[in-house]
Amino acid sequence: MEVQILGSGCPKCKLLEEKAREAVSLMAIEAEVVKITEMDEILDMGVMMTPALAIDGEVKTTGKVLSVEQIQKILKESV
Repeated sequence: MEVQILGSGCPKCKLLEEKAREAVSLMAIEAEVVKITEMDEILDMGVMMTPALAIDGEVKTTGKVLSVEQIQKILKESV
């Protein structure tokens, strides 16, 4: 599983990445957290507002920092 954090590197993007890494760690699942900062790639995925969270290329949320619990719920639905 690939957990993608889409964003320019702003504080909210970094916070979402941190929370995603924590969620993956707590769930002890096999997942790679990848940061996507290239604007063309972000736009190609249809994201207009960052930060965004995608799982295996499918955008799940945009424009907000989720809690660890919210990310865990999305990960459970995606397994």
